[in-house]
Amino acid sequence: MKLATYLDQATSAPALAVLDDRYGLLDLRRAGAAFGTRDLPGDMLSLIAAGAAALAQVRELASRAAERPELWAAVDSVTLLAPIPAPRKNVFCVGRNYRLHIMEGARARGVEPTYPKVPEFFSKPPTAVVGHDAKVERHRAHTESLDYEIELAVVIGRKVRDLTPENAMAAVFGYTIVNDVTARNAQREHGQWFKGKGFDTSCPTGPCIVTADEFGDPAGHRLMLSVNGEVRQDSNTADMLFNVNQILVSLSQGMTLEPGDIIATGTPSGVALGMDPPKFLQTGDVMVAEVEGIGQLRNQIGD
Repeated sequence: MKLATYLDQATSAPALAVLDDRYGLLDLRRAGAAFGTRDLPGDMLSLIAAGAAALAQVRELASRAAERPELWAAVDSVTLLAPIPAPRKNVFCVGRNYRLHIMEGARARGVEPTYPKVPEFFSKPPTAVVGHDAKVERHRAHTESLDYEIELAVVIGRKVRDLTPENAMAAVFGYTIVNDVTARNAQREHGQWFKGKGFDTSCPTGPCIVTADEFGDPAGHRLMLSVNGEVRQDSNTADMLFNVNQILVSLSQGMTLEPGDIIATGTPSGVALGMDPPKFLQTGDVMVAEVEGIGQLRNQIGD
């Protein structure tokens, strides 16, 4: 099942919805009222925290609504927000997790590639998160090397710590797309990843969350990112150095993960930094990030 957050024009507030490739978008509050279903969670974080019973209730509601076409809206007629518009915590990220990306990064810096022994974590602040079709600021006063990075992101479904290889995947609620937009000069000058990856609007997320049962094994999914129609990144999650299971086990060691936490799992090769010459993002550029089984996340570079 695909779950989304959109801007309800009637209330000017975020609203929870189901996305269906056949029917469109189903506002869960209105659908619940139509069928007399009460006590539905009103937002994505509440739904995730409510657990399996609430998710089953949403599935049942969407199934019943399939017979009521008037309850559905065309997806392109609404404004999709980030699935979790205001994360309670920073977005966790994994650096240098695709083999070919490690190689291109080393080549761009003129050094020999080295491969991490354990996942390398950093984070992006909640103020960086924007949704599908939202503008990404150019930040021209602060960078001339704005880059893109498509990533598969994991959404945590329950409060956990010290996960094991045997139980880690049971903690996953679903998956979404993150574009880890990066100011390469700030990343280099500050000697770490947080500042260069933490600019406002630098974490486009969406267009939806696909539940873990529908997405299936996160290994073997194609990832693509284009800029103005030119494919820049085209890879597969099979190229990950550390898979989702290993990432969850490592991150949760001594650290509590909570419902709604987002973990971006690294980017494949093809970033602007690795090109000769680099083709960094400019005002007006349109990025389309696509992960097989989720959909497309589209954003334009603003002023």
